[in-house]
Amino acid sequence: MRLYNTMGRTKQEFAPLRGNAVSMYVCGITAYDYCHIGHARSAVVFDVLVRYLRFKGYDVTFVRNFTDVDDKIIKRANEVGATAKDIAEKFIGEFYVDMDALGVLRADVEPKCTEHITEMIALTQGLIEKDHAYATPSGDVYFKVRSFPGYGKLSGRNIEDLVSGARVEPGEEKQDPLDFALWKAAKPGEPSWESPWGLGRPGWHLECSAMSEKYMPLPLDIHGGGQDLAFPHHENEIAQSEAATGKEFAKFWVHNGFVQINSEKMSKSLGNFFTIRDITAKFLPEVLRFFLLSMHYRSPLDFSFDALEEAEKGARRIYAALAQIDAALAGTKWSKTPLPQDILDEQAGYEKGFAEAFEDDLNTAAALGHLFGMIRLAGRVLEDKGLRKAEAGRDLLARIRAEVAKWSGVLGVFAHEPEAFLAELKMSRAARADIEPAKVEALLAQRLEARKAKEFARSDAIRDELAAMRVEVKDTPQGQAWDVL
Repeated sequence: MRLYNTMGRTKQEFAPLRGNAVSMYVCGITAYDYCHIGHARSAVVFDVLVRYLRFKGYDVTFVRNFTDVDDKIIKRANEVGATAKDIAEKFIGEFYVDMDALGVLRADVEPKCTEHITEMIALTQGLIEKDHAYATPSGDVYFKVRSFPGYGKLSGRNIEDLVSGARVEPGEEKQDPLDFALWKAAKPGEPSWESPWGLGRPGWHLECSAMSEKYMPLPLDIHGGGQDLAFPHHENEIAQSEAATGKEFAKFWVHNGFVQINSEKMSKSLGNFFTIRDITAKFLPEVLRFFLLSMHYRSPLDFSFDALEEAEKGARRIYAALAQIDAALAGTKWSKTPLPQDILDEQAGYEKGFAEAFEDDLNTAAALGHLFGMIRLAGRVLEDKGLRKAEAGRDLLARIRAEVAKWSGVLGVFAHEPEAFLAELKMSRAARADIEPAKVEALLAQRLEARKAKEFARSDAIRDELAAMRVEVKDTPQGQAWDVL
């Protein structure tokens, strides 16, 4: 498998450092608010990477932290008259609600900053002893950026270029504008812990270094996060961890791309900020997950509700095909009609292409293209009565169904019973269109009575009334079926 490594900016062949074991650390949320679509993208990307590595047979240890003490958490707590602990615990709980809905698996270890203060103090003391950090008279501790020659190697930034934009804020006791905080002296009303430098709390960058090193040996196989974390967060993690241990911190650095809203940066000030809850109030969580997988993880992802509706159509198309395949496979009488070799070759090509897409830097977008190819191929077989009723056709449909089932465990989509998903999707679409299912069913009952009474003009009028409500009616051997136009 080839993965794009931000350290070096190239795709590189991935091989674990310690036999079959893979160590993977991903920066988690700062727990002060509901998760937004950017959080959803990062969570789904690394969920799929973990699933795929395990699918390949690797023994993955996945650690994802929670930052549960931070300026943003303290600010939110002060705004609502709660404690920082209360705020963090609330939004960690809300994180799980959102991630469970999206089918994101729990990490093996989910450490919280406040439960690892001892390790953070020890790391800071070690850096002071090695002259990579210094304490100020007021009790802050800063990392000496210039003491670490490799600073900037991940982001490609030059120290001198960074100096031109850096400055010391009033009241700070930095020796150099580039230096960053490892430990912050306590302020009135803030959470704090005893330390050799007085009461205080850890700096954000310190947390991940201390927690990752506690649970996994260095170097880590993979360190991941959003593209926005590459600098300064990950750059600072590398500096403090490698300065403290003398070891390489991580072999692979994997970063997912930004999410834009209608081609603009997402921000509350622009009024285009969407939480996961905002989206799943209108669309099924699986539709959102499918949408997030529809672009390569390193590419910018442009979110809009129109794009989400297109993703919904795609998910509906796949589930509808799976339902048709299941119905066809329920048959009992099969002919000996052979299947043309080009159809078998086409399916083999899709299977090969799907696997190769995952091997090429986790290209879910290309993989889904091959999945749609399989669905189109199934459609051709299902539309041809001779092939649909043939043993060879049955075997191909079963093969396609098995492929979807196999990869659904990696993608985290298309694992539901098709008819149940389609019914749930219909209700979701009806709610968005302000369609009342009970009213639709009542009108369908009236239409059925009219048809039985041979009152076809009345029947047609009811169909027209339903069409005006954006309801499509189909007469099937099983009776009337309706869907949202």
